[in-house]
Amino acid sequence: MPLIKAFTGLRPVAGRADDVVAPPYDVMNEAEARSMVEGRPWSFLHISRPEVDLPEGTDPYAPEVYAKGRENLDHMVAEGVLARDDKPSYYVYRLTMGDHVQTGLMAVASVEAYDQDRIKKHEFTRPVKEDDRVRNIDTLNAQTGPVFLVYPATAAIDSILADTTKKTPDMDVTAADGVRHELWVLSDEETVKTLTDAFDALDALYVADGHHRSAAASRVAATRKAANPDHTGEESYNYFLSVIFPHDQMQILDYNRVVKDLNGLSPEALVAKISEAFDIQPSDEPVKPTHTGEYGMYLGNQWYRLTIKP
Repeated sequence: MPLIKAFTGLRPVAGRADDVVAPPYDVMNEAEARSMVEGRPWSFLHISRPEVDLPEGTDPYAPEVYAKGRENLDHMVAEGVLARDDKPSYYVYRLTMGDHVQTGLMAVASVEAYDQDRIKKHEFTRPVKEDDRVRNIDTLNAQTGPVFLVYPATAAIDSILADTTKKTPDMDVTAADGVRHELWVLSDEETVKTLTDAFDALDALYVADGHHRSAAASRVAATRKAANPDHTGEESYNYFLSVIFPHDQMQILDYNRVVKDLNGLSPEALVAKISEAFDIQPSDEPVKPTHTGEYGMYLGNQWYRLTIKP
């Protein structure tokens, strides 16, 4: 089974990308999602956050939420907003964020490679989020968000992507956050095979973001395989949607947390409490972690470097 392969994507038809484009499902709360879909009947949030079309306060993990997502997906296909490509393709995908540009490949990646640790993880997952993604994939019978993977920059791959982006993109849209998204459909069979073989020659791919999505895809594949006496390994459930960037173009942004309430503690008392489990060093400069077990904390106009005690 190849590490990745081409697939027939379901995507906005010409001229509809602006109507569909939406942020990832997990970067806003319900109220924000409801606000974002006002006046936007074709926003992808109707699929990825379908509770926006149900009464306020609906449990986001309730069965009717996933069913509504499937209904909305089917509706957007029936209305001709989304359409499936005719032949298996790779999709060259470019993100432009200010001065930063990164170009990767959209493909489907092998669940078997993931299970065998050829697609490598670096995070633990939370059961509630993993279960949510399992129900989402199962009910919609689709994967609505890619897993972000990284590959070691390779000339044989990078040159094909660079050559492809010299052409006019098949899709070009700038989202509300100012990020430009460009997509080129790459369906030439010889080029598809060249890319498939080039990726298969790599030792591994690495998960940058999407640990819950990939873990859920693995669980769905195992369940469907067990229920399919005619399993061949070629079924779509054996792969998960991915976008793969070269390591030398990837930009990993901070994922910070804001604590609004010190739970009745003074800043000094909080530092003392944290010091029971962490070595704490004040810093005159902003602190960014440099290794596992290290954190930066800003409290009371002071930066601290926190390191977990042995």
